Amino acid sequence: MIKNKIIYIFCAAILATSSLVAQSAKQKRADKYYEAFAYIKAASLYEELAKGKNPNDQIIKRLADSYNNANNYIKAEEWYAKLYTENKSDAEETYAYSQVLKANGKESEAENVLEKFNSIKGNDSRALEFNKKKTDIAKLKTEKPYFTVNTIEGNSVEADFSPTLWNDQILFVSGRQASISNVFIHTWNDKPFLNLFVTKPDANKNFTEIKKFDGKFNTKYHEGPSCFTNDGNTIYFTRNNYFNGKYKKSKTGVNMLELFKAVKKEGKWNTEKLSIDNDEYSVGHPTLSSDEKTLYFVSDMPGGLGGTDIWKAIINSDGTIGTPVNAGAPINTEGNEMFPFMASNNVLYFSSNGHLGFGQLDVFSAQPEKDGSYNKVMNLGVQVNTGKDDFGFVLDKEGKFGYLSSNRDGGVGDDDIYAVTAARSFKINYFIKGTVFEKGTTTPLTNSKIDLKDASGNVVKTITTNETGAYEFEVEPQLEYALAGTKEKYFDDENKFNTNELGEKTELIKDLNLEKDPGMAFRILVTDGKTKEPLQGVSYKITDLKTGQVIMADATPATGDALKPLTDKKINDALSYKIELVKEGYFPKTVNFNQTITKPGIINANDALDLTMDKEVKDLRDLVVINDIRFDLSKFNIRPDAAIELDKVVAVMNKYPEMVIELGSHTDCRASVKYNETLSDKRAKASAAYIKGKITNPTRINGKGYGESKLLNGCACEGTVKSTCSEEEHQQNRRTEFKILSMGAGSNNVDVKNNSTNSFDKK
Repeated sequence: MIKNKIIYIFCAAILATSSLVAQSAKQKRADKYYEAFAYIKAASLYEELAKGKNPNDQIIKRLADSYNNANNYIKAEEWYAKLYTENKSDAEETYAYSQVLKANGKESEAENVLEKFNSIKGNDSRALEFNKKKTDIAKLKTEKPYFTVNTIEGNSVEADFSPTLWNDQILFVSGRQASISNVFIHTWNDKPFLNLFVTKPDANKNFTEIKKFDGKFNTKYHEGPSCFTNDGNTIYFTRNNYFNGKYKKSKTGVNMLELFKAVKKEGKWNTEKLSIDNDEYSVGHPTLSSDEKTLYFVSDMPGGLGGTDIWKAIINSDGTIGTPVNAGAPINTEGNEMFPFMASNNVLYFSSNGHLGFGQLDVFSAQPEKDGSYNKVMNLGVQVNTGKDDFGFVLDKEGKFGYLSSNRDGGVGDDDIYAVTAARSFKINYFIKGTVFEKGTTTPLTNSKIDLKDASGNVVKTITTNETGAYEFEVEPQLEYALAGTKEKYFDDENKFNTNELGEKTELIKDLNLEKDPGMAFRILVTDGKTKEPLQGVSYKITDLKTGQVIMADATPATGDALKPLTDKKINDALSYKIELVKEGYFPKTVNFNQTITKPGIINANDALDLTMDKEVKDLRDLVVINDIRFDLSKFNIRPDAAIELDKVVAVMNKYPEMVIELGSHTDCRASVKYNETLSDKRAKASAAYIKGKITNPTRINGKGYGESKLLNGCACEGTVKSTCSEEEHQQNRRTEFKILSMGAGSNNVDVKNNSTNSFDKK
């Protein structure tokens, strides 16, 4: 489905009709209207059919498309929703549904539908752009507008749009009629055919004394968007394929739009068709480059990227037009690009429903590179763009004032013209620049390699610093980047930034500082104990145990690592460091590193130490899986199977050298209270003794027997109380539990409790 407005119809061919054997006469009439672009008449019939018994999918699809083409977004949403919820909408219908949702102010729902479109057609440029920039529109809505938009007087109840600056006057397209006679109605929307009108705005930019442009210029068919040469004596304009009294159709019976040129001589306009016109496709919406050597226009001719694309062609010295060339990506998409306007500084403004926007057609800007190419597209943001169609954007030569067309809410008629005033500098060329220094000095580093990376870590561009150590990259607004600097015999440096920092500026200054590599360095890498991913934001402090001096103290970056050049060390020097790690939500960790330097290079602490960190838990078994610790009947010696489980506790305590644990042993109710208390105490002490023999600082674990005082269930059996519990229930009470009393300095005595029992009360 190609969504266009009134005169903006660009169709390569009539949509193919699915011939149904049992097709009703009413559906045949509806299809005939639809294929003739009489969408209002088609919608009326399709809706009757859709509300009947068992309507086929084609009826629903064409009904939704008809309402969308007629700009009835409320009704279009209703029927697109039916297709969508029944999983009958294809990629284009899904995309159209997202656009009408935006037009109706349902942005969150529209985003969900766009996610579905992305899953259906992920290689589509619209899907790729949505995936990359889906948060940008929300940001645009909070920013100061680039242009303010105000209403003007002079709009009619019919369509008024596509203003063109002509000397001190304005030429625009309108469905109004200068007189009530000879009014021709277009079947697309039951509105009058369009003509060109002219006015001279007053001091408040209002349209006054509006009249038809040249009495013989307009025909009984559509005249549309136009542009003038700088001297005002040549006009390029859009018109139905009607010339010298001949009305031509394509092979499929469609009357296309064509481009015409008229030159004013002796007060009269002499009109001719352009050579780029073709009976089989539409050509229109002209604009000229500032040097008037290139004609930009819109067409659905073969070879485009989407429904309608922006094309360009050289204007030869004799006035003839060269071979059309597609403007290509990123300007054109699989959607519709139209209404181009070339400003005096060769900034190309155009409207599109293929680029990520606020709704239907949005106005975008593309600023030329030094070679004349257009590599970036930017949404003009709030006020200019709404959820409805916004198009026909033009500016004066100074770029300070202009006009805009829109069918936004609150207008007088169908499409209205609005005044536009520049509110702040609108530029699309933004730069990140700076200097690479040797860390701790003001010495610039030449021949340093600088990578510009995107948010995913992909290298966008690489440069080498010049003799002053300077670098410069062009960047896009509203995106995250990282700068990575490298140089031989220096440690790398990285600097992350977001171009939202630009504000109204066009440049960001970000210096890099590369630390000289003395030949030896000490490195730590902190990772998550479960995921093994680098941990950002870990506060680390590394103390030289020989001198007592803190040699490193900071927080880890996204890479989770930290590097310290060892400028005062040499081969055979012994290193003795205490490494303290703290991060909110994780167990703090303190470990000692002892190693002799045997060769130059980076000494990785992780080769000798476990620098993973575990998230705080309230159950020791979230750190390590500990099965039940079994003892032989009335025994307290450590069995081989119990040793396996206790070794797991040993591993955790060796990982956290300051962890303090109380080990509690429990029995069932059978035997006397005194016997059970004594037996459990012996078992607890035996288990603790086993662990003490395998950890540093054995005082960090103590064993205590609780006997039958902390039963988990109702299985008591002392005195006259007789238990009917099963062996399995008694087994629940025979257990060994662990309570972490402290994690060491900086831990705030993090309390971790085995959740299999309530045996331990917090101290």
